[in-house]
Amino acid sequence: MHNIYGSADPQFSSVARVFRQQLQRSPGGGAVCVYHQGKRVVDLWGGVRDDAGNPWQQDTMSVSFSTTKGVTATLLHQLVGEGLVDYDTPVAHYWPEFAANGKEKITVRDLLTHRAGMYGMRGLKLSFDDLCDWDRTCAVLAAAPSNQEKAPHSVYHALTYGWLVGEVIQRASGRSISQLLQEKLAAPLALDGCYIGVPESEHQRVAMLLMGRTDDAIKPAPSLAGKLKKETLKSLRNGFIGLQKRGLTPDFSPFEDAVTVRDFHPRKLVSSRGLNASMPALNGVFTARALARLYGALANGGELDGVRIIDAAMLPIISQQQVEGLDRALFSPMRWRLGYHQPYVLARRRPRQAFGHFGFGGSGAWADPARNLSVALTVNAGSGTPWGDMRILKVGAAALKSAGKV
Repeated sequence: MHNIYGSADPQFSSVARVFRQQLQRSPGGGAVCVYHQGKRVVDLWGGVRDDAGNPWQQDTMSVSFSTTKGVTATLLHQLVGEGLVDYDTPVAHYWPEFAANGKEKITVRDLLTHRAGMYGMRGLKLSFDDLCDWDRTCAVLAAAPSNQEKAPHSVYHALTYGWLVGEVIQRASGRSISQLLQEKLAAPLALDGCYIGVPESEHQRVAMLLMGRTDDAIKPAPSLAGKLKKETLKSLRNGFIGLQKRGLTPDFSPFEDAVTVRDFHPRKLVSSRGLNASMPALNGVFTARALARLYGALANGGELDGVRIIDAAMLPIISQQQVEGLDRALFSPMRWRLGYHQPYVLARRRPRQAFGHFGFGGSGAWADPARNLSVALTVNAGSGTPWGDMRILKVGAAALKSAGKV
């Protein structure tokens, strides 16, 4: 049985109870943090951070996969607020090379809502080492065509999102996304662990990923798609019985195309090379405390403790639903906002105004401006779906109930 450390306000004791149960039932470790009305009300951690059974510490960070996308989107919204980026301007305005192969009309809004038709990784033939080379990956994406047949619909850009949105950020700001994150969010908000590209000095704080060992065989090829076929596609298919009863046969090829990378294994993300690289869709390294504080500012009108990170007038814009219907890769109503999705919670109704992003493996973070509430969970073991698993759903439901009805 794992010990649990930290504190929780009595009003949010149900979050602590859910988290304790999860540590008892799940491998690895994790942390959960909740902000309410601008105050930190839950700050808990426990479990183990590596194969050796070393305990999760107060300052332990974890690779959080697609949870990174929400942080990346927040950086872009800051640039919009500064007048450096416009959602409906073509990407090629900021990144001229991107206009190649008929992509001159794709807008920044298309990237944020997964409607650019640029989701495919398989055809790019990039290896994990290639993904660690920012300029090479961006050059390949700039030269690639868009899938115009899929482009009108949202098709989850599971990996490409990071370089597509990230390069717009870098071109518009003149700074690397790693540098900008520290300057615009981490330093002003005094976040205790929030990186896309981790300095060598902080590597020792990063938990080992326990969702597979380095010598695991991944068939038919060492690829993220191969790993997900076993751990994720079964979960996806089990949820589509209703579609099949209506005579609809889900096509899983877009999802597999979106996640296929040669020579990939999750644990490579916690190698020195993987941590040093910037992959703004999947290798963000965070503490739950940092994520909850960041989203706590967004839930609190764009500022926290006197530090404003985004104008309050922008919040209804970035949280407004942009896409109706099922995502064509995830076959789920993601209710895409501008770079975020509406959070799933294990409750009768989703919080309508809430927005954030979950990640493969179980991590996730979101803000609910209606309740002035933010929730974050970081873990180092799990599988589930590309948008988290039951742990973040249960934690979110407990937090919502504790915060009360609106």
